[in-house]
Amino acid sequence: MTPAPMPATDADIRQRFLFEDYDVRGEIISLRGTVAEVCARGGYPRPLRIQLGEFLAAAALLSANLKSAGTVTVQARGDGPVPLLMADCSDRHTLRAIARPRDPAAGCGDDLRALVGQGHLSVTVALPDRQRHQGIAPLEHPRLADCLSEYFSRSEQLPTRLWLAADGDAAAGLLLQALPAQRQDPAARARTWEHLVALADTLTPDEQLGLRHENLLRRLFHQERVRLFDPVPVGFACSCSAARIGGAIVTLGADALAELFTATPEIETQCQFCHQVYRFTPAQLSARALAGGAPLH
Repeated sequence: MTPAPMPATDADIRQRFLFEDYDVRGEIISLRGTVAEVCARGGYPRPLRIQLGEFLAAAALLSANLKSAGTVTVQARGDGPVPLLMADCSDRHTLRAIARPRDPAAGCGDDLRALVGQGHLSVTVALPDRQRHQGIAPLEHPRLADCLSEYFSRSEQLPTRLWLAADGDAAAGLLLQALPAQRQDPAARARTWEHLVALADTLTPDEQLGLRHENLLRRLFHQERVRLFDPVPVGFACSCSAARIGGAIVTLGADALAELFTATPEIETQCQFCHQVYRFTPAQLSARALAGGAPLH
């Protein structure tokens, strides 16, 4: 293996790796502080912390292919006890996630299908000034990694598999993706793909959460030539701001806002991701903003 410079710990980094002799690439990620930040802000019980950890790792892995400004969102929606679970990652490697349980006090299991209920999984790529691309698949497996692997198997994209692990305090993920055949003919690439996936299937959650990236890849692929690239830091960040939240409020229209302000001296709202509270007075939502949705002063 060709090593890359490594930090003291593999917490909150993502790394790309390539197989020198094959048309297959990979991504590997470890998250700790990000999971803690997201879950502390939401006050989630441990089962939802585990689910959100896996969603965060998945979003970060899938966003590694972003070539320009944009965001990748992984989302599960349904009619179950937790009708929404989602995470997104931007091209700046910033992550956020939310869960919306119907009853925060109710117990939660670890089966994604049982939590979300009858519904679907979606992967959305949003790029500025372009039409969003969204793929949708049914929720047919109890774990997110299996649902995503099924999603890719049904799409026309290159063969892709994910392995995810989380324990409520940390999360980790591994992604393998076949590339267009260049070093190998298609038949040889298919055989290689099956071989590498079989090796990755031996990975345990404890190994994912406990081993450093270089050691984990050596454990799985010690007979292959693997090039590990420099680590990319990732972490929690929210895109909310007073200007953005205020701009959304003024789209309600002058009449609706005037009615709201007759009942209260200020409008209070909270970001669903970071739980930052924003308060606006009529002066802050100026007449110009009310008329045209202009940014706040």
